[in-house]
Amino acid sequence: MRLRNIPQAKDVIANSPFVVQEPKETKGKWNLVFGNENPVHIEVGMGKGRFIMDMARLNPDINYVGIERYDSVLLRAVQKRETYNMEEIPNLRFICMDARELAEVFEKGEVGKIYLNFSDPWPKDRHAKRRLTSRQFLACYDQILALDGTVEFKTDNRTLFDFSLEEIPEAGWVLVDSTFDLHHDERLNEGNVMTEYEEKFSTMGNPIHKLIAKR
Repeated sequence: MRLRNIPQAKDVIANSPFVVQEPKETKGKWNLVFGNENPVHIEVGMGKGRFIMDMARLNPDINYVGIERYDSVLLRAVQKRETYNMEEIPNLRFICMDARELAEVFEKGEVGKIYLNFSDPWPKDRHAKRRLTSRQFLACYDQILALDGTVEFKTDNRTLFDFSLEEIPEAGWVLVDSTFDLHHDERLNEGNVMTEYEEKFSTMGNPIHKLIAKR
């Protein structure tokens, strides 16, 4: 993925109160970051942050951590977050990091749920292990999820979705539920919170696929 470099991004992120600057120092201590013992849910590859901000507002008794690898993308989430007062979304923090380092930031069992929304499909076969639903990443999630923790994945990319459905059992995980057309699935669409991409793609007529997996 090639993204446009934004010169001020690193400085804005480094000075933002919404971004955890040394996340590896918070491993096993996220209750201290948020000042409570509420469950921690994370979104890996949060993009501009609409989904996780809406989730945090809707669920004040859950702590949310949005993870984004690219500072030029995280900048947009920080800017969006700055339009709200700290008191309105106290249960939300951001991290700029590579998802492969999750086990260095969260203790075993510290995360209750992982959201993956419209992840980069990495279409070339040689890049399969970079896909966030690959068995390699599922192994990473296994290191931080609570015993009853789940992964929820949404995409409009059918090829990536089919790949994900195949990877789950290969990784020793269990498919809890799935749909190839979320917005026409009354049960799974109940309470659905959309991302920017989801709204865009569904408006174009693209069916949205969703799965829920656990160990």
